[in-house]
Amino acid sequence: MTGSSEDAAIERLLGQSRKILGIRQELRRGRSLRFRFLLVWWLSGIFVPALVLLNIIAWGHLNLTRTNIACIPVALVLVALSFGTGSMASPGYGPNEYTGQMRGEPWRKEDLASLELDLETELERARLQAARLHLSESTRRHIYREEVPRSVEHYRQGQRYYRRVHNALQSIVIVGSLASSTIAGLAEVKGMQKWLLVGVTFSVGLASGFTGYFKFRERGFYLQQTADSVDEEFQSLHLGVGRYKNIDSEEEALSEFAERVEAIKSEQRKREQQLDQPAQNNGQQ
Repeated sequence: MTGSSEDAAIERLLGQSRKILGIRQELRRGRSLRFRFLLVWWLSGIFVPALVLLNIIAWGHLNLTRTNIACIPVALVLVALSFGTGSMASPGYGPNEYTGQMRGEPWRKEDLASLELDLETELERARLQAARLHLSESTRRHIYREEVPRSVEHYRQGQRYYRRVHNALQSIVIVGSLASSTIAGLAEVKGMQKWLLVGVTFSVGLASGFTGYFKFRERGFYLQQTADSVDEEFQSLHLGVGRYKNIDSEEEALSEFAERVEAIKSEQRKREQQLDQPAQNNGQQ
């Protein structure tokens, strides 16, 4: 394959990659809208009827004035958010920028399924195009090197996500433990304080269970470790230091670099598999 034809083929492949990234962005937006839409509607659909039912049951028996003063504004806010989220998600979606197909609402389940189908189709088309390119090993290694920073950022995004989740759960455990100890230390725990103690204790147990089962801290630690290792290899290759110091050939250096990065990624996949295994299996290994 000549240089000009190879460049043209690469440009077509990059255009296909741009289309795939666009569909993924559209899919993330649709999923985010659907999550917010369903979350607000479910909250309002549970909270408002429960408040009305509580008032009907307690009518003539209990004075719920204080409860209503606290809960009615929350119910109104939930109803307003429900209609606001619905109006935000309901306008016509128009034609898809990448496939030309008409869409309705981006949060609808059938539209998300159609987007997922479009994504799989474009991924398969990109694989077929890449298979027909017959790029040289040198070109493929250079492409691989340029994709490494994106992989590093992907690992670091995952690490930041798991760190936030772990910190949030640990904050619940710490604050909840102190609050439950304070409430339990009162002379008499009754009425609203009793239910508050039950809720706080339940939240602490739930947060502790999630932290121990899903191992958010360990997942974040391994992702950060992998990102740092890959980034270290990338910088060593770029500066010509470390294991690449005595390698004169660029092709040989790129080959060594790709081999090292793939080994690091393989080790990360093994760690994830170990974390996904039950606790008793991890203890036996």
